[in-house]
Amino acid sequence: MKREALRPSIKRSVDRRSFIKGSLLAGGAAAVGAGLLVNGKLAYAQKGGPLNAGDVAILQFLAAAELIETDLWTQYAELGGIGKNPPIEVAPNQKLNNYQVALSNLDGDAPQYITSNTLDEVSHAAFLNAYLESRGAEPVNFTKFETLPGSTASGSSGKLRLTNLMQLNVDTSWYVRYRSPQNPDRGATFPQALTLQNVTAIPRNNDDFNGAANPNFPGNDHIQAIANVAGFHFGYIEQGGSSLYGSLIQKATDLEVVQIMFGIGGDEVAHFLEWVDFAGNGVQAPVAPFTDAISGLTFPNFFSPLKRKIQPSLIFPVPFEFKGNLPEVSMIRPLTDKFGGAVATIQSFTADGLFIGQSQEFLNLLNTMAVAADAAVRS
Repeated sequence: MKREALRPSIKRSVDRRSFIKGSLLAGGAAAVGAGLLVNGKLAYAQKGGPLNAGDVAILQFLAAAELIETDLWTQYAELGGIGKNPPIEVAPNQKLNNYQVALSNLDGDAPQYITSNTLDEVSHAAFLNAYLESRGAEPVNFTKFETLPGSTASGSSGKLRLTNLMQLNVDTSWYVRYRSPQNPDRGATFPQALTLQNVTAIPRNNDDFNGAANPNFPGNDHIQAIANVAGFHFGYIEQGGSSLYGSLIQKATDLEVVQIMFGIGGDEVAHFLEWVDFAGNGVQAPVAPFTDAISGLTFPNFFSPLKRKIQPSLIFPVPFEFKGNLPEVSMIRPLTDKFGGAVATIQSFTADGLFIGQSQEFLNLLNTMAVAADAAVRS
């Protein structure tokens, strides 16, 4: 990445079974389809179409997940993407450093990366819906649920949103997990790298561009703290997508569906590895350490003292114990539906705060789709 010269040389989940026990599955498989889609129809494949019901359920949930990602990444791109959100002039010859500048302090290519990640998610959602239709199944449409007010800061489109990025509880345990030799699919748990509770990852309004100037880098502490939260949230979102595709691909039957899931899942992994590096840049010199006097957030320098479990320059997954007496291996984890599947994903997104303000109808729909996807079995 762009800041190598600045680095030292060394460089949740509720039991799914209990959820399903009380879910629509208790009423039989047919109940899962009722109300699943916008028009209330069962998937075409359940009536003898070209894809089996399990593959349709998987693809529909993945389309749903990509629509959620598209919505949140669009908000990031509007405020921090390339060519967006110019500095605000508050008086002649006086401009406040903006969100894009603060993100660029973590990586000079940040605006381009954010824009590219957003375009990828848009393409994933559009492709999966088109593919579902091409195979005789119903696409997913969440337009009716775009009801949440977003940021009013300069650069925002002002559109109503599907997700909420301004009241997040960011799970940062992924940062520790990928530096640990323990296996989450065998019950290992991991502490938080940072405590980020009830925080915003985007400027909520133009007041968030104000803050004390920091002499160590171009920007101010308040908007930099928001950008740092975003960096860890980027990694959280994309590690979840990596595990989601990895867990559901094991259930798919149609080989073309497997091919698509492998391809899109690989793109999610590529995103994740970029944001691992990006997040680490917010917890090392010259950005860290600092404390934002407005929010109270503190970002320490993870190199001082150096601890391997949170070492910023470990950007690739370290080898871990897969099972038994096999040697340790570096790979994406978790890979089981209990911790990385559809139900686990929605539980995690809900705990993250992405759906604060959303309707119960939307949450019920997501949970129904998640149960159906996890219930798929390769035939």
